[in-house]
Amino acid sequence: MRKTRSIKAYDIPERVVSYDANMELMHPNRSKMIALALQVLPFSSNASLDGLDLGIGTGYFTLKFLGQYLGAKVVAVDGAEAMIELARQRLGDLTQRVCFCIGDFRELESLIPQETRFDVVYSSYALHHLNHQDKVSVLRQAVKRLKPHGWFLNADLIVAEDAAVEKRIQEIRAAGIVERASGKHERFQDVASTRRFLDELEAREGDQPMPLPEDLSVLQEAGLSKPAAFWVEYREAVTGGVKGA
Repeated sequence: MRKTRSIKAYDIPERVVSYDANMELMHPNRSKMIALALQVLPFSSNASLDGLDLGIGTGYFTLKFLGQYLGAKVVAVDGAEAMIELARQRLGDLTQRVCFCIGDFRELESLIPQETRFDVVYSSYALHHLNHQDKVSVLRQAVKRLKPHGWFLNADLIVAEDAAVEKRIQEIRAAGIVERASGKHERFQDVASTRRFLDELEAREGDQPMPLPEDLSVLQEAGLSKPAAFWVEYREAVTGGVKGA
């Protein structure tokens, strides 16, 4: 199966080991975003839900999902075997409620049996690696697998529509990383070195974040009813919606 630049980037052992530490520095809102996404879901804590994680990474979102819904089961897709191994370690005994699927989520139709249906499909910091066409394709496949009134939620990156606004946001972002790093990380010693690291990282991984209006239009194209942004701060957003009956 083909591998994109983003999958290859996360299948390198040294990159994977540093992933969560980097996330804490670069995306300090991750915990808030996942908590808010879970708060949006209207299900009771004892509901027997079937969830699909698009790009499980190190298992952060799935850990929180299974912790909130004690009767839930999850199918977890990721193209990087090394990341799935970290997810297994993070989830511990909860792996008994997870079916791991190694593969490119752009080919969801061939990865998961046609008859499988989900109450919730969710993703975090994964879909921004896709262009508009691929993102619509992936989400159409995912929404097709949602049960009627099932939910899709995404905690991910966006980009400002105006170049000057985006430049300022990136300046704020780099300064925040330097402050949180507190001089303990060589690549985050100052704004200039941090900016170089971020630029190289985003180029290597093929990042393609969209402006929020385009991101919401993709969700609508994919078949969600009245998609919404539930939280937005600078370059990050929690978006999603419900599949109609």
